[in-house]
Amino acid sequence: MATLTYLQAIILGIVQGLGEFLPISSSGHLALLQHIFGIEGESVLLFAVLLHLGTLLSVFIIYWKDIVQLCKELGLTIADLVTGKGPRINSSPERRLGFLILVATIPTGLMGVFLKDMFAGFYGSLVAIGIGFLITGTILWIAERNGRGRTQVEGMKFRHALFIGTMQGIAIAPGISRSGSTIFGGLFMGLDRNFALRFAFLVSIPAILGSVVMELPPALETGLPTNLIGPIVVGTLVAAVMGIVAIKTMLRLVANLKLNIFSYYTWALGIIVLIFAILN
Repeated sequence: MATLTYLQAIILGIVQGLGEFLPISSSGHLALLQHIFGIEGESVLLFAVLLHLGTLLSVFIIYWKDIVQLCKELGLTIADLVTGKGPRINSSPERRLGFLILVATIPTGLMGVFLKDMFAGFYGSLVAIGIGFLITGTILWIAERNGRGRTQVEGMKFRHALFIGTMQGIAIAPGISRSGSTIFGGLFMGLDRNFALRFAFLVSIPAILGSVVMELPPALETGLPTNLIGPIVVGTLVAAVMGIVAIKTMLRLVANLKLNIFSYYTWALGIIVLIFAILN
């Protein structure tokens, strides 16, 4: 395994934490940094998995009340099914939200399983990464221009959840922001801005967990040299802290209609990456 310094680990942790929830694509930025640092993907596979767990911790900290309620509703749903009452999807807003998250996770999971190899091939291509950044900027621009919906959980349809989940699946490609794609999906489907953001972050939980489950076994096979334990722990903690910062920042920016600033950033970065790829 290649050497990973504390400075590199901290930088990667900052990028993962911010990029996972700010709509700028953590995968795209991490892929660029791997090119810059000369770190091969397999050599930091376990670190990448732990970085995802760090950002997952951020969601649990910010949305712990929602998560506890969703878990309670899951238990009540199982009890209703066992007693023959049925799923009773609309018995409470929290239960309906849980089913919507489940439905949204289906296309994301299918795309992650069956298109994984195709998406993985993009990580070694600066052209693909640059195009991904341009796509992110474009969907954010569209989202901001169309984000005037008022639909809350009670009015959200399962087809809306399927569309959001599909957008999240597309974001497996580097350069395409997961949070940006799901926020776009929600706003494009007419969801209230704050609810679209809340749904985007909550639906990231099964997506990140699924990613960890798929990536952890091969990551463990690579082993973990003792000299990398310190940098990996520090990087993971940094990712968790920066994830909290990113979520709180997004809550303010989405409410204040300022998604466009990320469009300009990702467009500029995408153009720079493409120019660099062409010249080299």
